[in-house]
Amino acid sequence: MIGFNISTPKRICMLDITPRVREAIEEMGLADGAVMVYVPHTTAAVTVNEGADTDVQRDIIAKIEKLIPHNDRYHHLEGNSDAHIKSSLVGVDQLVPVENSSIVLGTWQKIFFCEFDGPRNRRFYVLGLPGGGC
Repeated sequence: MIGFNISTPKRICMLDITPRVREAIEEMGLADGAVMVYVPHTTAAVTVNEGADTDVQRDIIAKIEKLIPHNDRYHHLEGNSDAHIKSSLVGVDQLVPVENSSIVLGTWQKIFFCEFDGPRNRRFYVLGLPGGGC
């Protein structure tokens, strides 16, 4: 398992971490199997989505903000209940296949670290899961 530090620039954003996941696969020497990308934070998440057009990330963030606004009479005293809800809905892990030492992603797909309560210094992990054969 390899951990990476990441600094998020604003309260809500999606940062492409695909190159770092590729770096982890190379460092682990993983040929075939999968990697689990895991975010150990209750106000952040990880997702796989369109990476070629940044308008998609903007649209995702705008819709999440509309569905789960920052201030909506929440009970949590820290003032970041919306970030906890967003993290739970998006999820804190992604399982991505690896074949011939390469991530198997669709043409336009990238792996994104999703920040919902930044800016912050965060961490995410890449766990290699070797594939088994007969």
